[in-house]
Amino acid sequence: MIQKRIAQWAVMAVAVPLAAAGARRLSHTLESRRGPSGVSRMLTRGADVLRPRKAARRRRFW
Repeated sequence: MIQKRIAQWAVMAVAVPLAAAGARRLSHTLESRRGPSGVSRMLTRGADVLRPRKAARRRRFW
């Protein structure tokens, strides 16, 4: 029972933020090479869904 909770915590604390950061970085890389596209917007939107506070913070200061 406790091992399952630890595994869930690990996924939420580590894997989800890494996935959001990877999607955001890939989106920025694609936009810098080829310009804005539907794929890059979808990746950014997906990262916003996973980590909405980081996205809001990024828009405010950058």
